Amino acid sequence: MAKPNYSFEKKQRELAKKKKQDEKLARKQASKESGTATEGPSADDDTDPNPATDE
Repeated sequence: MAKPNYSFEKKQRELAKKKKQDEKLARKQASKESGTATEGPSADDDTDPNPATDE
């Protein structure tokens, strides 16, 4: 019986993860260019949920 090639499997998982990240980045850039926010507050929102304190 052949030995499993874990290096190949790991490389395939890494490639799939990178492809998914690239697709997500492309979707974010496309939505940013079109000016529509699909989730979360927009970048133009002046309210900061974690304001910095100078104490």
